[in-house]
Amino acid sequence: MASAGETAIAGTEKPKLGWRSLWNISFGFFGIQIGFALQNANMSRIFQTLGTEIDNLPALWVAAPLTGLLVQPIIGHMSDRTWLGRLGRRRPYFLTGAILAALALFLMPLAPVLLFAAVMLWVLDASLNISMEPFRAFVGDMLRKDQHSAGYAVQTAFIGAGAVFGSIFPWLLEQAGVSNVAPPGQIPDTVRIAFWFGGAALFLSVLWTVLSTREYSPDEMTGFDRAVVEAGASETGLAGRGYGQSVGWIAAGVLIVFAVQELGLEKEVYLLGGLLAAYGVASAAAIALARRGRGANMLSSIVGDFSGMPPLMKRLALVQFFSWSALFIMWINTTPIVTRNFFGAANAASPLYQEGANWVNVLFAVYNGVAAVAALALLPLLSARLGQARTHIVGLLCGAAGFASFFLFENPILLLVSEIGVGIAWASILAMPYAILASSLPQRKLGIYMGLFNVFVVVPQLLVATVMGSIMKRFFPDEPIWTMAFAAGMLLLAAAAMLRVTGGEAERR
Repeated sequence: MASAGETAIAGTEKPKLGWRSLWNISFGFFGIQIGFALQNANMSRIFQTLGTEIDNLPALWVAAPLTGLLVQPIIGHMSDRTWLGRLGRRRPYFLTGAILAALALFLMPLAPVLLFAAVMLWVLDASLNISMEPFRAFVGDMLRKDQHSAGYAVQTAFIGAGAVFGSIFPWLLEQAGVSNVAPPGQIPDTVRIAFWFGGAALFLSVLWTVLSTREYSPDEMTGFDRAVVEAGASETGLAGRGYGQSVGWIAAGVLIVFAVQELGLEKEVYLLGGLLAAYGVASAAAIALARRGRGANMLSSIVGDFSGMPPLMKRLALVQFFSWSALFIMWINTTPIVTRNFFGAANAASPLYQEGANWVNVLFAVYNGVAAVAALALLPLLSARLGQARTHIVGLLCGAAGFASFFLFENPILLLVSEIGVGIAWASILAMPYAILASSLPQRKLGIYMGLFNVFVVVPQLLVATVMGSIMKRFFPDEPIWTMAFAAGMLLLAAAAMLRVTGGEAERR
């Protein structure tokens, strides 16, 4: 339970929490998002500074979504089953991830070679995911259903605020006189200091949430479960399933591997085929274990819950797939787009490149700042009038317009206008799907379902990281700005998919 001192009685609805409690529950996300913002805005810059070519950026970024794909369902499953006394079940993971992420942020800007930077990106992203995934479930744990929209809105506001600090800090350091240039192959002092500051801020903000909140005990959560209808709860029944779907996943993976060879696609696409085949093997193993009466294990639980997702979750998963495809395209390509198309600098050693890269930090700060304001002011207003699902459609369309507007401007200052649309979409993507979902899932499985839902945040990032490089090299060499057209198209598809979520549970608050 949160610091405001509310008490809970098993068998009843959760008590309504005040704004102080909502603040404490989500404040840790402020620091987590500082870490993500520094990563998103600067990793392409670091990779290019250490010598990689623009066509190889997606391959280097692939470590981030791959670690999320593996870590989030596992942490979700484990946090549902953890109880460490006063630390609770979600907070041990907040704290562990924060310590590891802070260490990675300290070491990242000291990278002497490209391989070290790539390894640190893997460590950083894994650590951030260890902290982030339980935070999603934490809001659902602590709040009653009629507060889910408010809870995720506050969380989104902290995400936006943290990202503003993380994105703009290198630029602020430059304005304060810190050097933004460095010898070839070395990372500027603005980036180094920003990463070190971010690591400290991440750890302290997560520690605030750990110390200022107290979770409901397992007995209290059981009582709350008895008080509500568990929409979407179902038995997975793995033991009664055949191996047909498992074989299908393996076959799809093998076909992709052959396609890479026959069509001459980038070697990173092998990873996509390997992941599909690996899931098929894991699925078959889980079914085999269940048939032998050994279904009470992590693998069977994750596979069973993934294949037995509630219908509403499946529809929202498609929306997430398209939405996060667009976001990952933006994170990978905004730096090369702005430096090349708006500052006329393709060489990472050029002062103009570093100036353009710092402007990207400002742009990212703007869209995150807009998201923080929109989460608390615009989204609640629209949600009250239009419902959660239609509000999300509006947000996605704003984002599509923002990406498309990159083709309308020549002055980089005007890109601030583009970031307004992107910021509204970002706020909606972070709040609306989770608010809709948390109200429809069983409390006892909230962690695993949130982890599985985030698979559809990660898979599109892997797809972009493995496929986008091949597309750009073949059709738009040396023209990264065309990736913004793909991003706009992805958000339009997400808005169309969201039409299937209008009505029913998505409209109830």
